[in-house]
Amino acid sequence: MDNHSYNFPSDCTPLTNCKSARKPAGSTVVNMGNSGKNPPRDYLVWSLCNTLYVNFCCLGFMALVYSIKARDQKTQGNLQLAQECSDKAKWYNILAAGWNLLIPLLAVVLLVLLLVHLGSSQGSFDFFGEDGFQNFMKLFSW
Repeated sequence: MDNHSYNFPSDCTPLTNCKSARKPAGSTVVNMGNSGKNPPRDYLVWSLCNTLYVNFCCLGFMALVYSIKARDQKTQGNLQLAQECSDKAKWYNILAAGWNLLIPLLAVVLLVLLLVHLGSSQGSFDFFGEDGFQNFMKLFSW
């Protein structure tokens, strides 16, 4: 098509502002999902720490499983199931962290109590002497 044969409207010529032929601009709406609500946390780093540390009764491993499930559901867009898995991962992490702190604390307390008890019994406890093992075994005899 050649420019000489095309009839322009009177107010619209090439290289000028053509207002009558221009349509009003529309608006574009982008749906970003739940913009008011934050996506659930997955607690993955906390689960990894609990899994690699003591991991008593596999609580840290269970937390890791639910953390990965929460992350998968979050990326698939299923926020309700992601929130359920996130809550389970959080509670397994709390239990695992509690056990991870409680077991060493109990070991230290038992060691201190044992040393206090042995120090207060008939004389001091001789760990390396010939009576040391017999005195130690008397603690556990009825």
